Amino acid sequence: MSTTKIVIDRLENWSPYYPSQFVCTFEEYFKDEEDEDPRVRVRIINLCSSYSYLSDGYYCSLLAEARGHSVIPSIRTINDARDGFSTEFLLKDMRDRLVKLSIPAEENTFIHELICFGDVNNEQLKPLGRIVFRLYPCPILKIILKFEGGRWCLFKITPFSYVDLNDEQQTFFANALDSYSQKIWQKKRSPKTSRFDLALLVDSEESLPPSNAQAIKRFIKAGKALGVDVEVITSQDEHRLSEFDGLFIRTTTSIDHYTYRMAMKAESLGLVTIDDTASILRCTNKIYLADLFRTNKISAPKSFLLHRGNPNHLEKAIAKIGFPMVVKIPDGSFSRGIVKVNNIEELHFNSSELFAQSALLLVQEFVQTDYDWRIGVLGNRPIFACRYYMVKNHWQIYHHGAGKTKSGNFDCLPTFEVPKNVIKTSLQATKLIGDGLYGVDVKEVNGKGVVIEINDNPNIDAGIEDSYLGTDLYITVMDEFVRRMENLRK
Repeated sequence: MSTTKIVIDRLENWSPYYPSQFVCTFEEYFKDEEDEDPRVRVRIINLCSSYSYLSDGYYCSLLAEARGHSVIPSIRTINDARDGFSTEFLLKDMRDRLVKLSIPAEENTFIHELICFGDVNNEQLKPLGRIVFRLYPCPILKIILKFEGGRWCLFKITPFSYVDLNDEQQTFFANALDSYSQKIWQKKRSPKTSRFDLALLVDSEESLPPSNAQAIKRFIKAGKALGVDVEVITSQDEHRLSEFDGLFIRTTTSIDHYTYRMAMKAESLGLVTIDDTASILRCTNKIYLADLFRTNKISAPKSFLLHRGNPNHLEKAIAKIGFPMVVKIPDGSFSRGIVKVNNIEELHFNSSELFAQSALLLVQEFVQTDYDWRIGVLGNRPIFACRYYMVKNHWQIYHHGAGKTKSGNFDCLPTFEVPKNVIKTSLQATKLIGDGLYGVDVKEVNGKGVVIEINDNPNIDAGIEDSYLGTDLYITVMDEFVRRMENLRK
């Protein structure tokens, strides 16, 4: 359960806008510290006219954080503003977009724009507005662009007060505030019955997401049955994470990626997070996994590391592994960045191509099977089991062709029908990672489970992984979130 308060200096400053039960003065917020229900999460939008040190605006954010309220801007953002918002690391991302702005007649020309809750009036600057707001969450920011040296650059970013807006800007600000808080306004119109709020992160542009659209709907439905309000969010909603009790990432994770950053922020806010950052760090690097399996004597293919700076490694790999062998980049997914080589010529050619992506490559013995087991593990217990069959006339379950990806057949079984050694090896491997949601790829060789890798973001697709359990699979996942969120609340 959550509520929102908009804190201002004086009520008369709100006269250009519609009256709202959410608006209060700093004096009211300052005194309003009695009888707070600890089960209600409070979000503060601090619109005080000044955020200078020891001002009402400064103390508003300071008290909000002391009371465990989520506040925008945070004290960290306010302090960053006092020291001067950095623009250096924004330039690389925005340079391609800024060059599309019209070229002025003179050097040292300036453009002044307002960012209201991440939105900008200028259509060309909307991407910049979203990025700036994500880095410096502040209700209103003023950005200044300067044309010098034949190009536009981001010159300055400063907070701006809503009391200084003109009529046109007031309308834009009101719309941006309404859009930013839309979730809260809508929920106030109907009583909230859910116990918890869960953010489900997706990327609609992803070609091979870990859950298809129908699976996402089933997660939402399962959550509702358990009293969890599941809301689909995107990378643009990073600033809203404090509204939720948990984060469920259903887009492919990577270290150098917004998924890792959002998981890290969710954890810092105390949210139940799957995938957690430790699991992402450990599972997305195949070199780490190979060494982890070797150190802990987990049954896995023979492995060898190739270093870009050591040409002698190729000969050593051949001596240890032999042909055929599989060469992998550390962070490939969905069978990408993985090649099978049958002789030294193929090894030289393919390793040189893959070295363009990574300084280290993993070489493993090729283990021939008709299918891979995928054991889904959550909270150190198996929750589903699938057999993924290799693509016809191919050695992998995915075959990435020219503009088209093929996948092999599958079948889904109850976990009690899976060979015990496969389940046992899967659980031994995942316990080394954590207690999150994992998909363990295992080959069965001579009655023995051989772990190929652990995925921190396993596929749960409607019609595939749920084909045995159906709705119960989604209930199982949501129930684990409820258990963890209840424990955290206690």
